[in-house]
Amino acid sequence: MNASAKAVSPSADDLDRYLSVRAAMPALAAGLSAEDLAAQSMADASPGKWHLGHTSWFFEAMILATEPGYEPVDPRLQQVFNSYYESLGGRVERAERGLMTRPSLDEVLAYRDEIDRRMAARLERGLDGDLEPYLFVLGLNHDQQHQELFLMDLLHLMSRSPLDPAAYSVEPRPGGPLQPARGGSTRFEGGLVDIGHDGAGFAFDNEGPCHRVWLEPFLLDHDLVTNGQWLAFMADGGYARPELWLADGWATVKAEGWTAPLYWREDEGEWTVLGLAGRAPVDPDAPVRHVSAYEADAYARWAGKRLPTEAEWESAVATAPDVFSNLFGEVWQHTASAYAPYPGFRPTEGTASEYNGKFMANQQVLRGGAFATPPGHARATYRNFFYPQQRWAFMGVRLASDAPAGTRARIETLETARFRAELIAGLSQPDKALSPKWFYDAAGSDLFEDITRLPEYYPTRQEAALLREMAPRLTEHFGDDAVLVEFGSGASEKTRILLDAAPTLRTYVPIDISPDALKAAAASIAEAYPGMEVAPMVGDFLNLAPLPELGRGRRVGFFPGSTIGNLEPDQAVAFLANARERLGAQSLFILGVDLVKNPAVLVAAYDDAQGVTAAFNRNVLVRANRELGADFDLDGFSHLALWNAERSRMEMHLRAERDMTVHVGDVAIAFKAGETIHTESSRKFTRETVAEMAAASGWRVMAFETSAEPAVALALFAAG
Repeated sequence: MNASAKAVSPSADDLDRYLSVRAAMPALAAGLSAEDLAAQSMADASPGKWHLGHTSWFFEAMILATEPGYEPVDPRLQQVFNSYYESLGGRVERAERGLMTRPSLDEVLAYRDEIDRRMAARLERGLDGDLEPYLFVLGLNHDQQHQELFLMDLLHLMSRSPLDPAAYSVEPRPGGPLQPARGGSTRFEGGLVDIGHDGAGFAFDNEGPCHRVWLEPFLLDHDLVTNGQWLAFMADGGYARPELWLADGWATVKAEGWTAPLYWREDEGEWTVLGLAGRAPVDPDAPVRHVSAYEADAYARWAGKRLPTEAEWESAVATAPDVFSNLFGEVWQHTASAYAPYPGFRPTEGTASEYNGKFMANQQVLRGGAFATPPGHARATYRNFFYPQQRWAFMGVRLASDAPAGTRARIETLETARFRAELIAGLSQPDKALSPKWFYDAAGSDLFEDITRLPEYYPTRQEAALLREMAPRLTEHFGDDAVLVEFGSGASEKTRILLDAAPTLRTYVPIDISPDALKAAAASIAEAYPGMEVAPMVGDFLNLAPLPELGRGRRVGFFPGSTIGNLEPDQAVAFLANARERLGAQSLFILGVDLVKNPAVLVAAYDDAQGVTAAFNRNVLVRANRELGADFDLDGFSHLALWNAERSRMEMHLRAERDMTVHVGDVAIAFKAGETIHTESSRKFTRETVAEMAAASGWRVMAFETSAEPAVALALFAAG
């Protein structure tokens, strides 16, 4: 049995999941006429009525019919709705599915209802063996595939009418809204990377097994190619220049008379495109759709780039999914990879062995997912595939290129690419916001250290005093050869208090998002404690990578400074739960928190008389201008600190002093006077709320002590 089949087992909510998936296609068909659902526009497409019947037949043929003595709903339908399974008998040729006026639409829907009734009864009895649970989940994913095919085929059918009919009043978008463009590319170093599904959870058999591929350094664009960029390709004679095309592609261009993407039409000098909601002007900012692999390859050559391989695409997405826009929710993205089996590929056992493997020739792989892809259906390892001349699928383009040594321009490090992505996403929200983690470049870290020495800013001073008092009691639990893991280490000044009190500590792992600050702090600690192994990790503690296998003793997490207060309550619980998992079953965790107190004391701590906190807040704009090529007017934003009593938190904002437009690369963001960027929240706690947070994340409170006024607290947690 293949690895994917072994990984799937039935669950108690199988029936609810089944009914939810099965309800989607009838909902898409609900407003369409019987004629809409019966016609077939070309050999590659199928009538909507056939999709409704075939996805029901799949459950009958693969699961229900395996029971001894099973009587089919209607034996005649076995041939009508079989797609390409040679082992299951005869079938109607694909190009002739539209000729079947019988069964009627009502009969197909009745057949569907009966299959659903029988499957519900089957699920209540339980699925048998190892293979049936996999086939059940395969059937659900098969149904979801046909939900997208239903819309693809329907749009092609609408395109055959001179009336330009709209199938829907609003385009169905289960994949969510279009994400804003981010601009630029990110460099990936490649090397020996793991590609393919690892067997955990469901995957189609063609996604595995996981194997290693060598990649040279490459660049991958953050954004999809847009209609506006495609118009420039057309204006430059893209469809009339044979030097841009593969030989088979150029032959297809001439034979088919292609001059634009499928469904485009020029009317009196203006280009329009037919979509599921009717014909509309081409939106230059929207990603281009309905271009073949031949067209994608020609465009890439015209743009001076190339299509990524599927291994490059998957490796980049696994490494830094947050730097890209519209990875899964807009169009399937062409790759340069032929659809072929991975090393060690084995098809699913039984009849389902015909699902994928028999098509592994003469097709190209696409990755990602489209606006019409049902939520939860796509994943980074998913391998979609079409013939290189086909265009009716929801296909688009994301470009790659080789990464020569010394590349500059708009090619970014992963950290800078993530900063760009989060800044644009945060400023595109109705309530503009940005994570405080982006405060901490080298200048920001220095400014924060200045803040900690201000007379108004009590937390650092009070916590350090409390830590000195508690250190002997905290470190007595460490044991021999302990490993101290500090999250968001900064300058690591408080760490020295623990290191001085724990002579048996052998390893220190500081984690920080700022490489410069982390390098300086780690070097300082290594020099001061020559017997200590120091293993710095650059990273975001909200997305913890596995910790290095260092030291043999107990692992101790350290998260001082009330940084936990910067997280939303659900984020804080998720972080603590993830830290517990990374640190291990016998681990400890030392957490610093600020406590609820007089708002006047709190506001003064976040809006000091010398303006250091204001400079720290505005430094994120300085960083954006320097690293991202943004054009924030620093004098156009003022620092705002306020106490939000309802949420028990201090808030920092940057307030626009006038109407303005700010550019981050190619992205323009409008501000109205008085509008703010919410840059930081610092939640304040009580003993009770700390205990609730610990319990929710799987920790047990061993100790909780408070400082003198203005009070802060240190808590010691134990795993379990």
